[in-house]
Amino acid sequence: MLRSAAAISAPLVWPLWERKAGASLTLTRCLHQTLIMAKQLQARRLNGIDHNPWVEFIRLAKEYDVVNLGQGFPDFSPPDFAVQAFQQATSGDFMLNQYTMAFGYPPLTKILASFFGKLLGQELDPLKNVLVTVGAYGALFTAFQALVDEGDEVIIIEPAFDCYEPMTLMAGGRPVFVSLKPSPAAKGQLESSNDWQLDPTELASKFTPRTKALVLNTPNNPLGKVFSKKELELVADLCQQHDVLCISDEVYQWLVYDGHQHVSIASLPGMWERTLTIGSAGKSFSATGWKVGWVMGPDRILKHLRTVHQNSIFHCPTQAQLPQTMKPNRDHMIRSLQSVGLKPLIPQGSYFLIADISDFKSKMPDLPGAEDEPYDRRFAKWMIKTKGLVAIPVSIFFSQPHQKDFDHYIRFCFVKDEATLQAMDERIQKWKKELQP
Repeated sequence: MLRSAAAISAPLVWPLWERKAGASLTLTRCLHQTLIMAKQLQARRLNGIDHNPWVEFIRLAKEYDVVNLGQGFPDFSPPDFAVQAFQQATSGDFMLNQYTMAFGYPPLTKILASFFGKLLGQELDPLKNVLVTVGAYGALFTAFQALVDEGDEVIIIEPAFDCYEPMTLMAGGRPVFVSLKPSPAAKGQLESSNDWQLDPTELASKFTPRTKALVLNTPNNPLGKVFSKKELELVADLCQQHDVLCISDEVYQWLVYDGHQHVSIASLPGMWERTLTIGSAGKSFSATGWKVGWVMGPDRILKHLRTVHQNSIFHCPTQAQLPQTMKPNRDHMIRSLQSVGLKPLIPQGSYFLIADISDFKSKMPDLPGAEDEPYDRRFAKWMIKTKGLVAIPVSIFFSQPHQKDFDHYIRFCFVKDEATLQAMDERIQKWKKELQP
């Protein structure tokens, strides 16, 4: 009888129990998810560096009908010899589609060692003094990870390419900033990137017993400044005096104008043994998407970068490991920007020039944007939306405390083809007509 009752009631009770069990299981899962999500998901080294202003300006450039003069990439083909070499690499020896030496394809490292050895005055060993990386970006990241420890200070000269600060922080280091200071040009003349100089006393004051490295970028992005030998000697003397490494980002070394000469700081007396020299085939051959970079230095330093490289990307694409003059483009852009009241600074090198927007700041101080947003960012957004031209605000190349002092400059890239420059001219001529009474 009991067995019979149980048999009858079981089908009735089971759905109720199943619903309760299901609810309980769902509750357990929710609680489990809550517990998981309550933990900090990202590593602490990402705290404070997750916002990237580039994302916003790239998104705006896609939303509006614009001429993109902001991002630093050529919009024309690489030289024929570079394209042909790449095509041959992908269609020739099938082994070029397989792993190569972890630290660089041997034919490339040999050429780099031979060529740059002459420039740096060193006998370079392709296996010990050259490391091929995924672009100069990869070289920089590898260097920071290999050399910067918790609490180390890294001196960064501003304006600075915006990855130096987060890469320092991700390695556990502390960025220490020193700004190039502009001096006014002679009356009636355009300012030059050479008018921005380091204050020797201020630079010297940034070195402490905790200073591990100094980051140098010449020619400088975004300014286009080519550091003179005298300025490099100042940096070199301080690095040697305080036993500090120099990470020298020289990706634009072949893009130098008006008779200026690029000097690698590693070539100065006493600097080879404490310098990493970083270069880029992508910048030199107008093929930024190929992502081929390198770093050169003494084996005692480079061996630590090889450790990071070996345990991260392992090696670079085999096939990809293999100046057109831009001065006319630069001069063309300078003339065009001047016609609407922008004040370009003449760059000595790189892909870029910056323009002073102080007059606009005084005439149109109340552009839309957050109250604490630097003026150059508001101006750049206004220019995208109303003039169809993209530029990058220079304040993003400065540390937070210094942004307010440099919020009246925007950066343009002049390494563009003729069609892009003509499209720029059309937008600027329309802007010029709007300014006429």
